[in-house]
Amino acid sequence: MNAPYDGDRGQGAGGAASPGGPPVPPGAGQDGSVPPDPYLQHAYDDDPYRAQDLTAQDPVDEALYDRAAHPPPPPGTYQEPAPLYQQPPPAPYAPDPRIWARTPPPEPSGPSRHLPYGDRPATTQFVGVDDLVTQASDDRQEPDAFAHLFRDQEGSGKPPVPPQPEPAPAPAPGKGGGKVSGLLKSSAVMAAGTLVSRLTGFVRSLVITAALGAAMLGDSFTIAYTLPTMIYILTVGGGLNSVFVPQLVRAMKDDEDGGEAFANRLLTLVMVALGLIVVVAVLVAPVLIQLMSSTIADDVAANSVAVTFARYCLPTIFFMGVHVVMGQVLNARGKFGAMMWTPVLNNIVMIITFGLFIWVYGTSAESQMGVDTIPPEGVRLLGIGTLLGLVVQSLAMIPYLRETGFRFRPRFDWKGHGLGKTVKLAKWTVLFVLANQAGVLVVTQLATAAGKLSGRDGTGFLAYSNAQLIWGMPQAIITVSVMAALLPRISRAAHDNDPGAVRDDISQGLRNSAVAIVPVAFTFLALGLPMCTLLYASSGAEAARSMGFILMAFALGLIPYSVQYVVLRGFYAYEDTRTPFYNTVIVAAVNAAASALCYVVLPARWAVVGMAFSYGLAYAVGVGVAWRRLRNRLGGDLDGAHIVRTYARLCMAAVPAALVGGAVGFGILELVGTGALGSLAALIGGGVLLLGLFFVAAKKMRIEEVNGLVGMVRGRLGR
Repeated sequence: MNAPYDGDRGQGAGGAASPGGPPVPPGAGQDGSVPPDPYLQHAYDDDPYRAQDLTAQDPVDEALYDRAAHPPPPPGTYQEPAPLYQQPPPAPYAPDPRIWARTPPPEPSGPSRHLPYGDRPATTQFVGVDDLVTQASDDRQEPDAFAHLFRDQEGSGKPPVPPQPEPAPAPAPGKGGGKVSGLLKSSAVMAAGTLVSRLTGFVRSLVITAALGAAMLGDSFTIAYTLPTMIYILTVGGGLNSVFVPQLVRAMKDDEDGGEAFANRLLTLVMVALGLIVVVAVLVAPVLIQLMSSTIADDVAANSVAVTFARYCLPTIFFMGVHVVMGQVLNARGKFGAMMWTPVLNNIVMIITFGLFIWVYGTSAESQMGVDTIPPEGVRLLGIGTLLGLVVQSLAMIPYLRETGFRFRPRFDWKGHGLGKTVKLAKWTVLFVLANQAGVLVVTQLATAAGKLSGRDGTGFLAYSNAQLIWGMPQAIITVSVMAALLPRISRAAHDNDPGAVRDDISQGLRNSAVAIVPVAFTFLALGLPMCTLLYASSGAEAARSMGFILMAFALGLIPYSVQYVVLRGFYAYEDTRTPFYNTVIVAAVNAAASALCYVVLPARWAVVGMAFSYGLAYAVGVGVAWRRLRNRLGGDLDGAHIVRTYARLCMAAVPAALVGGAVGFGILELVGTGALGSLAALIGGGVLLLGLFFVAAKKMRIEEVNGLVGMVRGRLGR
């Protein structure tokens, strides 16, 4: 009986040796074959890759990427893949208001990374997962799964090679970039056009005041000139300005023709509607004058002049609407400058018209012309010139439209093409402007009555309008230009159900506009008197000083007025026109009630000053209501802390600057006088000091938006 196998005892213990031959292992057959030992096998006998090509995929990578199931295409047959990044689906839940996270920028269109396919041999060799995604290395990969062990052992005796430092990224260009810089650049053309338009508008108001004076004749023309704008806004203007931009953007995005048919239907509908409105308004012009000012309507001579002026001016409603629709079509196509520059032509025509009137009849101070002495030829000259200005302004839009490829073709197939939805949205906007204009109507009635009761020039509706014209210039140049560039982007974000992007753009619009709005508001408060005595010196020292006090009362209301304008754009982006209507009802009610209180309580000379202060107070109340509603609409966060901090720091920088600049301005007026020279010196001295101190304080406080504005200006100047 053989002993059991014991590896330590050698062959003699394990079995017998054949004489003359090698020892036979135990359990061997007659032919000497040995069955496989279950405890002893070669480590690589079951290697599935031993019989494959050495360049085949290693086991680790083969497990991560099944080459047999996903073979690569032959070289030269690679098809362009779909974009790697798509717009993420909307979140099923509202964002957490406790977390503030900026929306990441969109990925570029088309493939943004190299894929592991193609004609290059290096890309046909499959490598690790990281390289499949990033192609971070072009080094040839080792085919053997364990080759890296040999490589590590081979290099263990060599000193490690220090990693090569990555090259530093190229510095950003000096002219800035990013969303803020892009928005500022997008608004530059619009701001320049609006600035020129407002400046020529100032010249126009100066010429009108010099020709007609600041008494009853000037009030009569101002009411007749304002009446078409009020009717236009009450009927279709509010909807055109706020509702149709989002609708045009959606039509351009969704329609096969890029929204051209929708724009043609809209323009045709507006032209027909405004034509009918003009006919009715001209027929009922005496009733409209009565509604605007019973004080003027009760005076026979003033009423006759006002009605005649109104019938010349009312056809401008048609051309206002055509101009606005053309401008909104251009805005939706990314062309913002034409709508801001063409009003300059209107101002030039009116300046020439009133200049001819002064050349023929002289200034108001020279001719002492009033409502009972103005000749019919003079009324006809002024009326035709006013109408011609709006005609030229509208026709000037046609070349810009042709440049974008838009061709107007009248279309009367209005039904079933989305205009019904637009009209329903515009319904609330019409009610919105109706409530707003109701407040304006109350102020017009009270201002004309106060001007007649006071017996002083510059205390009536013309003075109120002139001061408001100066006060509204920063709003039209800064805030409107910024939001005209932002509104299409906000509309797209709202259409994509991205409240984070809407919130970011609203916050950005508020903070960027505040950089200019806040210091200008304090400038009006500190230097409103020398500003008006310089601009309206031709109307007399007393009238100019009254306008200066009205401007000072308007001053700080510019801040909530600008904020309100931006916040309401958030509702319009979501096609919510009902909320702005309710908000405007509140503003109009507060404005009318406070103005009536000022008319009753204050002396007639100061009643209009109180009405100007009431205007800003009403918008401060409206901002509180609109802010809360928009914050709830966007998920409970409107970036309030960031916005409030920016406005507070800007006010902290502006208050001491306004105190110093105002003191210097009044000191110069006391020394030199309120004439043109003294007013100019006070305005320059106080204004330079005020703005200089403000920007120094803002730089010391490191206000981000001020630094961005300064950087953009330096980039424009090449410094």
